[in-house]
Amino acid sequence: MLKTKPLKITFLGTGTSQGVPIIGSKHPVCLSMNPKDKRLRVSLLLEWDAFSYVIDCGPDFRQQMLANNVEKIDGILFTHEHNDHVVGLDDVRPFYFRQGDISIYAHQRVLSELKKRFEYIFEIENKYPGAPTLDENCIDDAPFLIGNKSVTPINVYHPKLQVYGFRFGDFAYVTDAKIIPDEELEKLKGVKTLVLNALRKEEHRSHLSLDQAIEVSRKIGAERTYFTHISHHMGFHDEVEKELPDNFFLAYDNLSLEV
Repeated sequence: MLKTKPLKITFLGTGTSQGVPIIGSKHPVCLSMNPKDKRLRVSLLLEWDAFSYVIDCGPDFRQQMLANNVEKIDGILFTHEHNDHVVGLDDVRPFYFRQGDISIYAHQRVLSELKKRFEYIFEIENKYPGAPTLDENCIDDAPFLIGNKSVTPINVYHPKLQVYGFRFGDFAYVTDAKIIPDEELEKLKGVKTLVLNALRKEEHRSHLSLDQAIEVSRKIGAERTYFTHISHHMGFHDEVEKELPDNFFLAYDNLSLEV
């Protein structure tokens, strides 16, 4: 029996909706020369065996694909429809031209929003010849397959908007969460490596703060946790890392792990 290779994850972006640095900002973190303080919009690359999938494709998608020498993707999983998670969709064209149809996985609400913003991609008649063709997969709370791997959707709220996190065996990815219901936390129990949003140290109306994210991770019992969707208000990467408890880390762009 062939043994499945470990899941490799690469943080394509770890920043909040404006990225870091923010345009025109004189905040010290925005002026930092440390590469770990420069954060593109949040996205994750998943690779195992011959498969390659991306979670979310925001406005930095093209730059992220080039920076990580990504030559193929089998599909994109969408957490929700906010622009910093979806507006790079047109940049799947080079993959489509080489590979053919690209699979996308999203809640029906998100698919409907994509069709409004990218109407030309989803046209059936008189479709523009340069537009990619996407294989639509409407997901709900039921587990589904990508490649040969099962994915369990996790419902979180931002703060009222439903957002999907995703669990892949011992690994889970959750972003843009403010509220995670107890029954959804149960779905995350047993995860060894958790990626979770932590916007800043101060309370925020629609995102977990750093302390709240640490508390959520401890409820889940993750062996190690990496924080993402980070604002410049969090502080300098190297300084915040020193303050974190054991087995908690700030993710940064282009960090790769086997999980």
